[in-house]
Amino acid sequence: MFLDWLERRIDPFASFDETRMPPKSVTGFAWFYLRPIRGALAALFAIAVIAGTVEASLYLVMRWFIDMLGSADRATVLSDHATGIAISLALVALVRPVSIWAHEALSNQLVVPQSTNQIRWRAHLYTLGHSLSYFQADFAGRLANRVVQVGPAVRELAVVFIDTLLYVAIYAVTAVGLFGSISPWLALPVVLWILAYAALTRWFVPRARARSHATADTRSVLIGRVVDSYTNILTVKLFARDREERAAVRDAVQTHTDAYLHQFRLVTATTTLLGILNSALLIATGWACLALWRQGGMTTGEASAGLALVLRLIAMSGWVMQTVRGVFENVGVIQESMQTISRPHGLVDAPGARELAVTGGEIRYEQVGFHYGRGDASIIEDFSLTIRAGERVGLVGVSGAGKSTLATLLLRLYDVESGRILIDGQDIAGVTQSSLREAVAMVSQDTSLLHRSIRDNIAYGRPSATDAEVDQAARLAHADKFIADLVDHKGRRGYEAHVGERGVKLSGGQRQRIAISRVILKDAPILILDEATSALDSQVEAAIQDSLDTLMAGKTVLAIAHRLSTIAAMDRLVVIEAGRIVEEGTHAQLVAQGGVYAGLWARQSGGFLPDRTAPFEDAAE
Repeated sequence: MFLDWLERRIDPFASFDETRMPPKSVTGFAWFYLRPIRGALAALFAIAVIAGTVEASLYLVMRWFIDMLGSADRATVLSDHATGIAISLALVALVRPVSIWAHEALSNQLVVPQSTNQIRWRAHLYTLGHSLSYFQADFAGRLANRVVQVGPAVRELAVVFIDTLLYVAIYAVTAVGLFGSISPWLALPVVLWILAYAALTRWFVPRARARSHATADTRSVLIGRVVDSYTNILTVKLFARDREERAAVRDAVQTHTDAYLHQFRLVTATTTLLGILNSALLIATGWACLALWRQGGMTTGEASAGLALVLRLIAMSGWVMQTVRGVFENVGVIQESMQTISRPHGLVDAPGARELAVTGGEIRYEQVGFHYGRGDASIIEDFSLTIRAGERVGLVGVSGAGKSTLATLLLRLYDVESGRILIDGQDIAGVTQSSLREAVAMVSQDTSLLHRSIRDNIAYGRPSATDAEVDQAARLAHADKFIADLVDHKGRRGYEAHVGERGVKLSGGQRQRIAISRVILKDAPILILDEATSALDSQVEAAIQDSLDTLMAGKTVLAIAHRLSTIAAMDRLVVIEAGRIVEEGTHAQLVAQGGVYAGLWARQSGGFLPDRTAPFEDAAE
């Protein structure tokens, strides 16, 4: 089927350079995403020219038909004008419907759906390539809104130009040509109207663009506020802050409403001026037609066609002005999306980056320095540490000491500012990020799950895993019993039950066990445990300790815990203060030394360290 073939001409998921940053100008940004469909747009442009020309030619047919009726012999009109009637019938009954069908098919089956989602897909993949800090600095809802809305905005910029402005140009040229062939005085009002319309548009467009941009920006803030409230609904409920959240969203709605009203004041003024301009054109054209007809300078058919054409222009002018306003609303949306999307990736693979080859799993920090962009407030400074292949090392220190930062630097979620980190002698800055993170598995204290099934969340560690392997990983993490009892709101049970956004339908301990299942399934040679059992009670922790021992066997392990009892059995403990190593050794050695670790062990109450959180490190720890 032709339509089916047409719908397959554009592949929304065609391969492209995912690392190339879109330009920062509106036209450059739009063309960056429209370039892959330039052939389809050229075909749409060609058929739009044909369809517009056919539509405009109907007024010339009307002129001929009315004049024919006024002069033809009623008895012989069909035979005398058979050719003209046949051509007119063919134009109206065949050419016009075919051109309309072709235009709609190209627009609806070839261009609009596929191009919209292709733009969204490409914008999403580029956004996904940004660093962790990029996502931490903005609302997830606002980012998603800008990625989703940029597709229709860019598409409309092209399609509306082809469909609307081209039609108006064809009608204007037809009117001037028709009137000019009769009398320059008849063409003069249309020419003056075109010039005045262009001046009005030139005055309107920059103001519409600025106000549309402001409206789009306030809309994104509003969406971000609403999504932020929904995402953190538990916190809102726990602190009984419904009133404050309503006030925050109310303020955002009011700001958006004010921007909207400011935008529509311009629309009201422009529409009023356009109405005056259109009335002047109709009066001037009608007066000129009357004067020329009285003098025998034009036929009744010419006057009828001319006035009909002017009425069509007037009707289209309001439509076009609103369309132009819509175009610049889209320009505002594109400008807003550009602010989010058109940024260079903060973390990129080095040119010629190789795949990481893990032969043993040795980790070396060599004089590493790092801070979170807070001037001289260093988090890690001149840090050196070697973790031998297969060695299990525990990092000890109060909150803010830099333990979790060392883990995120190993995963290259941030780049070190000085020094380097090596795995089996390979600088991680010179290997691909994907191969590095495939070789490292991590269970963090902040466990969030995807709003998918339990099976999908566990298999995220290894998508190719079989159902039996997923089940085995869950059993090793002692998660199989509670999974069997799960039922979601749609009646899905067990491994098919969905966990809710960020896993909110599960307890903290259940989420942690799913995360451990995922890491067991991944079976990476390097393992990071950042408070891996922090959400588990002592009974469950003891139950899965054997599983953790099995998980750690043969792996290089970096373990972080406030509860020292959970890492006391590590091969070596490294005590950190303010990003520097102050002690290292086994648990027994450090207790015997009577130093910092011994003091922490002695002061520990209920297995936890006192919290001396540094202001910024909270987020990383």
